[in-house]
Amino acid sequence: MSRIASRFAALKDAGRTGLITFITAGDPSPEHVVPLLHGLVAAGADVIELGVPFSDPMADGPVIQHASERAIAKGVGLANVLAWVAAFRETDDETPIVLMGYLNPVEMYGYASFAEDALEAGVDGILMVDCPLEESAVLKPLRDAGLDQILLASPTTAEGRLAQLCEAASGFLYYVSFAGITGAAQLSTGQIAERVAGIRARSKAPVAVGFGVRDAASAQAIGAFADAVVIGSALVDRLAGAGSAEDAAGRANDFLAPIRAALDAR
Repeated sequence: MSRIASRFAALKDAGRTGLITFITAGDPSPEHVVPLLHGLVAAGADVIELGVPFSDPMADGPVIQHASERAIAKGVGLANVLAWVAAFRETDDETPIVLMGYLNPVEMYGYASFAEDALEAGVDGILMVDCPLEESAVLKPLRDAGLDQILLASPTTAEGRLAQLCEAASGFLYYVSFAGITGAAQLSTGQIAERVAGIRARSKAPVAVGFGVRDAASAQAIGAFADAVVIGSALVDRLAGAGSAEDAAGRANDFLAPIRAALDAR
């Protein structure tokens, strides 16, 4: 059983909602990445999405766009990200890590080479925002290596296509809570709850909800009907400008502690 499947099975057995945290690799500092990953786990993260910096992150709002720009300006690339995952795995062999990003860096790296190196580093899954299910044959080397391909569904996904996504889902299915970019808008939980209930009834994998979850109240509202909630932009914004690894981990803990408590109190 993969780390992702094991983690969601444990969450289900415990009756808990998963907390998935997103950070941009290399921001606020390349030197802080590995300590920050451990800090996220200590603060209650069940799964970590590690964003691969990219120059044209089309699904991301200004907060994550700027984080990518800062990381790229410091020379962060895909090889660095894999090295940080490997370093994290030296002392944590349980927490699942999903690389979230865009297809171009993986294509430049080479699909087969990336699959081999990612698996060796300890990556568990990949979420390529700009690689829809219909074009995902290029990611077959990654799936064949044992990496989960996390798929995206949204409020505008047609029913026929949604059925395909539910059937093909691996690791977890990421439901985008609204039609927009990361970090924008306010959540309409009633509409999301109805949609997610239908997806969970059909999906082969657990359903995580992200985009727009920004605090304990919104996380608790989403956690009432999702298998996991994803928090990205609000966390990235809180970490921006941290001056040390200890500062970054402390900011993460201060931000995530009430969210974890709210999810566990539902």
